Amino acid sequence: MPTHADAPSPAAATPRARRQRGALHAIAVFEGVKGVAALAASFGMLELVHHDVRHLAVALIGHYAWDPAGRYPALLLHYADALQDANLRNLLLVAWGYAAIRLAEGYGLWRDRVWAEWLAALSGALYVPFEAQHLWHRPNLINALVLAGNLCVVAYMVWRLWKRHRDRRVFAVPPAAG
Repeated sequence: MPTHADAPSPAAATPRARRQRGALHAIAVFEGVKGVAALAASFGMLELVHHDVRHLAVALIGHYAWDPAGRYPALLLHYADALQDANLRNLLLVAWGYAAIRLAEGYGLWRDRVWAEWLAALSGALYVPFEAQHLWHRPNLINALVLAGNLCVVAYMVWRLWKRHRDRRVFAVPPAAG
């Protein structure tokens, strides 16, 4: 099994290998950004612990003179009520768990780790049915792009895993005859 010392230097890598590495790094950065965003949102939730969230939402709607019966202000009030009733500790644990997974996945993909490719393929595939259902009920360009992007990431990770498996079989040393 080749070690990192046996690996060719980045300067000696083929243009195709550099593109593949660039794609992997782009996915790693995207996953890291999602992890950081989840952490930021969780710290924002922490700021709301000792506040009346519904009162804050009503003040925001009044400040911008929005119609409270409008779609988005009504949605804001709905989620303000839901957040007020939710067990904030559980929400924070879920957000921190999600962030930890995304940050670990980003690190592993950046470092070209097989476990991270498995994690990316499996976690991305979990979202596909929900994204497809969302696109079915609310067809628009953004929902289509989200689904297509996720399918591309999953397909790329599956291709990399398949290629690793194939290469390992091709370069495996046959057992010695007895």
